[in-house]
Amino acid sequence: MRASGMAVPALALLMVPFVTLLFLTPWSDFHLAYGDSHAVVVSLGLSLISVGLIILLGLPVAFWLAKTTSRWRTLVEVLVLIPLLTPPLAMGILLVSVYGPYGSVGETLSAIGMTLNNNAPAFVLAQIYGALPYFILSARGALEAVPRDVEEAAQTLGARPFQVLIRLTLPLASRGIAAGIAIAWVRAIGEFGIVMVFCYFPQGIPVKMFINLQNDGVTSVYSLLWILLIVTLPLPMWLLMRTKKQTVHYS
Repeated sequence: MRASGMAVPALALLMVPFVTLLFLTPWSDFHLAYGDSHAVVVSLGLSLISVGLIILLGLPVAFWLAKTTSRWRTLVEVLVLIPLLTPPLAMGILLVSVYGPYGSVGETLSAIGMTLNNNAPAFVLAQIYGALPYFILSARGALEAVPRDVEEAAQTLGARPFQVLIRLTLPLASRGIAAGIAIAWVRAIGEFGIVMVFCYFPQGIPVKMFINLQNDGVTSVYSLLWILLIVTLPLPMWLLMRTKKQTVHYS
């Protein structure tokens, strides 16, 4: 059996839900339910903020992990992996225990008139916990792939470490970092478990889909499901195709 034939069962299994969605969607009556438009705005707006913060927070960690020879590297890797491997529901409970009104950090914030529960900052924080580890690991892999001898040659020619980072390391790792951003985007905008527990309001797309499902059944969520796919998938698909074209060009 050819390799292409062996791939058919797995590909068919992966595509069946999406093909089924095409036929089940009531195209003649395609409309969003009450509150769905607000959920789309919430998810898009706050996810953009979350991904921006994820890049700012995650890139230094990824760079350090990629370049360091410190004995603390393994510990830092474990600290990054723990949130990634923790089930989302459990992570949401942990965030409530820490940042909620009666949590250790939450009580301190309440004392100065701030809250991190059921508001936009809590929504962003939940998305960061859900997506940051994925970005760090992806960006770390991209930065590790940059040849050290190229960086050392640039330093030998008089370039300062910051110049090497900005003009050489980051451009060479840009495709991998972009892939990490795409993964972070998908994880952030699609995060349900952590957001559901820690930040029920404001309602983003995943939580609103769950509410519609509970109230009106599965047929009521198809329109919003299409919106979620439309806003989630184009960025990673574009990056995948762009990376493929560049690989073919370089070869």
